[in-house]
Amino acid sequence: MINRTLVRTKIIQTLFAYFKKEEQSPMSARKELMNSFSNTYSLYMMLLAFADELTTYADQQIEANKARAAVIHQEYIPNRNFVNNRIAQQLFNNRRLRTYIEDQHLRWDTGMNAVESIYKQLVQAPFYTEYMQLEQPTYEDDKRIWRKIYSTLMPENEALDAALEDLEIALDFQGWTTEVDLVITYIDKTIKHFTEQKGDNQTLLEMFNSEEELTFAKELLRLTIEHAEEHKQLIASALHNWEADRVAYMDYIILITAITEISYFNDIALEISMNEYIELAKEFSGEKSYIFINGILNKIVMDLKRENKIFKSVR
Repeated sequence: MINRTLVRTKIIQTLFAYFKKEEQSPMSARKELMNSFSNTYSLYMMLLAFADELTTYADQQIEANKARAAVIHQEYIPNRNFVNNRIAQQLFNNRRLRTYIEDQHLRWDTGMNAVESIYKQLVQAPFYTEYMQLEQPTYEDDKRIWRKIYSTLMPENEALDAALEDLEIALDFQGWTTEVDLVITYIDKTIKHFTEQKGDNQTLLEMFNSEEELTFAKELLRLTIEHAEEHKQLIASALHNWEADRVAYMDYIILITAITEISYFNDIALEISMNEYIELAKEFSGEKSYIFINGILNKIVMDLKRENKIFKSVR
């Protein structure tokens, strides 16, 4: 789930806080980074568990409608297509999901406003109407509606963001509101690969795509901290007619991390590293910082190659 692009993002964020705190140790920075990864994975599990919350709420609406019909002696035949959805049932019964939610004491209790709000949006959606009109939804129909719910109703959803803010406070987590749209893409990937045959043992994504990603994260953080001063000197040498103290703080963080990756990770192609950090600059720094960072990195790479300190070739 967590790939190198997300690893770089979280390292930039961790280092931004680390160098602001004079008394923080490299060990505490590593702990913060690991907590950040864990928080992202908890959000993934919580959003998977949201399927059960929404289905339960839909079932409660059926029961409420049934009770109202009984009071006025009116016949009521509920449409149970949605509450009988097999994807939601698989998620509810998924052993790994249930174990994780229980072990981490994760609950949607303080986020029920989002459940109600998204349900109201759902019943007005054309894809829901189409699904409810099916005489006997197939497993693929069940899968399709949940992928639609996650991909169309939940990204940039104000009610969901507000609920996640409350849950962050209640659970002492961070980053949920900023990462929800990204994590929803992981949810979509997960449901896409569901099969009816796997039942309660449906495979969920691992926290890391591989052990290599975790090793990369730990080493990039460690080496960036160890060589920070050295790499700041490289940046200062590359600045022409520009005072070092005028460089934006975030630009420094991105640059020293990029230089570390370029210098010490020979298995990563040079242009991949360059492009990744230029994209990070576009996302986290000033409007034209990516142009500045691109120019400084090119200058530093040329100098390092000339001094035979890096041997990467551009693919």
